[in-house]
Amino acid sequence: MVRLQVTEWQSGAEVRVKHMMPPGHIRTPSYLRGKTGTIERVLGPFPNPEDLAYGHKAPALPLLRVTFSMREVWGDTAEQPDDTLEAEIYAHWLERVSDDAT
Repeated sequence: MVRLQVTEWQSGAEVRVKHMMPPGHIRTPSYLRGKTGTIERVLGPFPNPEDLAYGHKAPALPLLRVTFSMREVWGDTAEQPDDTLEAEIYAHWLERVSDDAT
């Protein structure tokens, strides 16, 4: 497992929620997978609830509050496209948008 450090994440950074669909107890909403948002703040490291749900040892992973525009989440069907939604998402579900640049 790759260890993710809190210091690797910064407020204001643009991130994308990974489009994974693993089975089991998942804390990341499916409607946010593949969507791009901005880190509002780093909340700190916390044990991964996806492991805790099965009684496994849970590594502490950075938990981040990410802000998404309703336009990004719902597209043209958003009733208030400029409103925002905030979600607390563990770092192993996120990738930096700048990582796409090659």
